Amino acid sequence: MPPFTLEQWAILFLVLLLGWLIGFLSRSGGAKWRRAYDAERDARAQEQNDNAEALAAANARIAELERAAPVVAAAPVASVAAPTATPETLDLTRDDLARIRGVGAAGERRLNAEGIYRYSDITGLSPAEETALEERMGADPGYIEQERWREQAALLEAGNEDEHRARFS
Repeated sequence: MPPFTLEQWAILFLVLLLGWLIGFLSRSGGAKWRRAYDAERDARAQEQNDNAEALAAANARIAELERAAPVVAAAPVASVAAPTATPETLDLTRDDLARIRGVGAAGERRLNAEGIYRYSDITGLSPAEETALEERMGADPGYIEQERWREQAALLEAGNEDEHRARFS
């Protein structure tokens, strides 16, 4: 490396001096930002204290009103006989609607929420009910017909599981 000349040393010194001056003149003013931070912190602490005092006052007012409120006696409730469930009126069986291709577990939960629990409920849907069900479930129009839910439900209801598996799996 060749040695520096006097002019090069002078230019280097002037560049360093100029950099120092620019840095000194453009300094961020740290004290100014520190004062702003302290003021914001103090304002936040004061706001929290004000909120705590308002909450304490509100709780005291609630307690005062509760002490002053008259005690209300509960009115007697007439007893009502529960309906009697018979084997004809009570049917807790549900079909596994998730076995229908295109339904799945989430679809089965949505169908159950719509009151559809059996394969016969699906086979008994009218075209208008089918369209309304598709809208409520958020499915594309014609989805039930496209996936052939009625045909699948009829096969599963009849117990033709092998044929269903062969045609729709």
